[in-house]
Amino acid sequence: MKSVLIADTTREKREQIVAESIGNIEGLCDGCSPGLIKMYQDYIDGRKELREINMEFNARYTSGAMGPERMGCGGR
Repeated sequence: MKSVLIADTTREKREQIVAESIGNIEGLCDGCSPGLIKMYQDYIDGRKELREINMEFNARYTSGAMGPERMGCGGR
């Protein structure tokens, strides 16, 4: 497996890595592709590694920071 680190890739290669990972980004058939592309733009631009972006996403997901608020038992 080849390295996907910013230091080991060109911008064009990073665009290719993201495109291949996400799938058909030109089709935009399900409406989520633009959001995924935006999420990985810092990697494509060479500002953040893939690992950093994925860790940030997972941290928000598991913490519930982006989810609905819970009302507790019986609405209390």
